[in-house]
Amino acid sequence: MSQQTAHRGGTVWALVITSVAGFMAALDNLVVTTALPSIRKDLGGAIEDLEWTVSAYTLTFAVLLMFGAALGDRFGRRKLFGIGLAIFTGASAAAALAPGLDELIAARAVQGVGAAIMMPLTLTLLTAAVPAAKRGMAYGIWGAVNGLAVASGPLIGGALTEHVSWQWIFWLNVPLGLALLPLARMRLTESYGTGARLDIVGTLLASGGLFGIVYALIRGNIDGWTSAPVLIGLAAGAALLGGFVHHGIRNENAMLPMRLFRSRAFSAINAASLLMFVGMFGSIFLLSQFLQGVLGYSPTEAGLRLLPWTGMPMIVAPIAGYLSDRIGGRPIVTAGLALQAIGLGWFAVVLSPDVSYAAQLPALILSGIGMALYFAPAASLVMASVRPAEQGIASGANNALREVGGALGVAMLASVFTSQGGYESPVAFVDGLEPALWVGAAVVGVGAVAAAVLPRRRAGAAGAPAEAPAEERVPVSV
Repeated sequence: MSQQTAHRGGTVWALVITSVAGFMAALDNLVVTTALPSIRKDLGGAIEDLEWTVSAYTLTFAVLLMFGAALGDRFGRRKLFGIGLAIFTGASAAAALAPGLDELIAARAVQGVGAAIMMPLTLTLLTAAVPAAKRGMAYGIWGAVNGLAVASGPLIGGALTEHVSWQWIFWLNVPLGLALLPLARMRLTESYGTGARLDIVGTLLASGGLFGIVYALIRGNIDGWTSAPVLIGLAAGAALLGGFVHHGIRNENAMLPMRLFRSRAFSAINAASLLMFVGMFGSIFLLSQFLQGVLGYSPTEAGLRLLPWTGMPMIVAPIAGYLSDRIGGRPIVTAGLALQAIGLGWFAVVLSPDVSYAAQLPALILSGIGMALYFAPAASLVMASVRPAEQGIASGANNALREVGGALGVAMLASVFTSQGGYESPVAFVDGLEPALWVGAAVVGVGAVAAAVLPRRRAGAAGAPAEAPAEERVPVSV
């Protein structure tokens, strides 16, 4: 076998391994949504318990993502990728075997730990294996696979739940993980970053602060907003997040240096991203249950009916990317967030216990187009908002903030839902869902305003930002 053939084989293997691993991590963001009614039926629990089956994953994923990247840079990316993959696979099996909701939530949290270690290393490992001239195509395939995971999450979750059991949304990861572990060891090349530092203090402050805020949001309507647990959660969470900001200001090597927010472009695109995910995740969490619990669709039918929303980026994103290159990312992202907000508002207007799918379809399509217009230029706007040497940390920060937005969105919109309605009847569900969707629309609308204050693209500016060095690059997943 020639050296060129061997190198080509190594490139293919690296693309397969990193793409499948990224698919698994991205899939588990939304795969559980269409299984929630079945999980609730089997394991019991109220809406606040179901929230944690989603938020436990997104929270640990978000707060440990940049820490996981730093671990790989320091101790070896292939080694830490394998450790993260093993944790994710083992936790998936534990989730499938969970005898109750508490055990399921704990397993989901550990899954997030594994994903946080594994996910940020996929692109750096791929970069090391692919010749520079072919990286654009490799990155495109990697990104498309991750996009497919987000789009197909509700559908895959629904199909497995209906035709096998909800446990198989987690069992699915086990054979994939077991196959990837030896392949990663044999086919991936070990690599290290330069001068990576572990920000343990920052990680603990962010983790504790976010947990306190999300806990308080979830328990507010149950324990009362003036109850001691809720007030302590809010106060402690705010204090810890304040400490995290102070740490980021004072510490040059903090996992999220606050100096980056001096850039109006960086602050605006990250605010827009956070608010987008608050509205999107919270709405999908509730709408997937509405389609099954109120309208009577099966899990598979619910997943299929969400595809005009979740799957639209696969169709529209290339067009949005082309337009972004021609006119700049700011108007595309702003329009996308505005359409997403209009779509959620439209849904709230037509909502009723017997609403037809035809009446829902325009809202789903508008939301899907809006999501696609946001996703296509968002990564480039993040990378262009900082110096090339800071692109790795900026990319990781944006990814983490989006995951935080997802966790906060589920907690916030579910809190509105339980304060105005509940699961008692279709009418009660709609009574809670309608104001929750209006809140989601308003939050995404504020995100559109944030995107509108992005700086205009300078005349003659390159359509794409400078590429980050391989050792600094952290993926921005969709």
